Amino acid sequence: MSEIRFQTDEHIPAAVIAGLKRRRVDVLSTPLAGLLGSADEEQLAFAAQEQRVLITQDDDFLTLHAQGVQHAGIVFVQPRQSIGYMVRGLHFIFQVLSAEEMENHVEFL
Repeated sequence: MSEIRFQTDEHIPAAVIAGLKRRRVDVLSTPLAGLLGSADEEQLAFAAQEQRVLITQDDDFLTLHAQGVQHAGIVFVQPRQSIGYMVRGLHFIFQVLSAEEMENHVEFL
């Protein structure tokens, strides 16, 4: 079972990325992936290709999941959550689930 690697969409604050990196979690931001302004489908396809679970607050990704689009996993973060809540919740997911368990699966924070 392999560890989860994350990718954030452009709406996830940089402080969340920094908090995860301090906890030694592999996380890639949309700008660093060169996907700023890309379509949701493109971001999800890139994350799947790179075997990264996408962290998002955009419910369009939930629609893509419901349509059967294959992905490496999605973590949907409810809007207006604190940075600390997001970091703790994402770190918990990282600790208890594997990359294989997240394939085509959605977790909600």
